[in-house]
Amino acid sequence: MIVLLASTNRHKLVELAAALAPSGIELVDPRSIGGLPPVEEDAPDFAGNARKKARSAARASGLWSLADDSGLEVDALGGEPGVRSARFSGPGANDASNNRLLLERLAGVPPERRGARFVCVLCLARPDRTIAAEARGEARGRILEAPRGAAGFGYDPLLQFDEPGQPGFGSTYAELTQEQKNQVSHRGRAVAALRELLRETTLRE
Repeated sequence: MIVLLASTNRHKLVELAAALAPSGIELVDPRSIGGLPPVEEDAPDFAGNARKKARSAARASGLWSLADDSGLEVDALGGEPGVRSARFSGPGANDASNNRLLLERLAGVPPERRGARFVCVLCLARPDRTIAAEARGEARGRILEAPRGAAGFGYDPLLQFDEPGQPGFGSTYAELTQEQKNQVSHRGRAVAALRELLRETTLRE
């Protein structure tokens, strides 16, 4: 089954393509069809933004379309940066500037109050823009005082995975292997939930 990914984020494409391949889903990079129109991500939650992006991609391409909306929610910041995770540090934001701002905002906050979670919502839209499936994944940890690890992207070097008994416990997401990350990350868990939904659902055009 060919599905268009409603994102130009290459890191997401690699992670999602590998995780969904066993379900017979071949993800297509939108750049291969000339790109997609921009979507204003103004919904108040991850699910709302994922639906908007999936429907917009389906309308523009006429293909099954999968959208991911994800981010970091920090307890001590009242859930920020949340849906603004990619834009946290303002216009021209990038991973480095977002991470710097996060550390500045948490300066002086003790380790026991630096709890946080990654959240991911995946939304699969049919070519007619109706929603075929939606899945959510979460993974908890705590924000370190300095980045660790060279892999991953976004806030991965700052969030230490703190769920006992799970692969990679005590590592940041930037220190996990891709296999470990697929098992325990918010995106990996959302993919697992989506695959289960797809097994239980008869997809129609």
